Amino acid sequence: MIFVDFFEKKDIIIYRMDTQMNVIMALTQVTDELAKSKFVVGAKQLKKALKNGNARRVFLACNADPAITEPIAALCQLNKVDVAWVRSMTDLGHACGIEVGAAAAASID
Repeated sequence: MIFVDFFEKKDIIIYRMDTQMNVIMALTQVTDELAKSKFVVGAKQLKKALKNGNARRVFLACNADPAITEPIAALCQLNKVDVAWVRSMTDLGHACGIEVGAAAAASID
């Protein structure tokens, strides 16, 4: 578990807002990237991949619960992994080939 103090949380929120405005990927781009590589879906699997150093790019849904996405964004920042935002959990789930929404996914090595 990662504990983040107030100022780090503020920086993460500002980073997330900037990222959402500038780097929202189109669904076709996400689908193409995930189709070309192995990937993991879900917050728990994603955190394991980040801690092991296997994640290349992380995809987070804009409408997902910030309690889920903020710690992942913090881990990405610590591990210097690119984060791309997807418009909705439904879109990210479809890009991963599952029938339910996904808050987080990552392409891995």
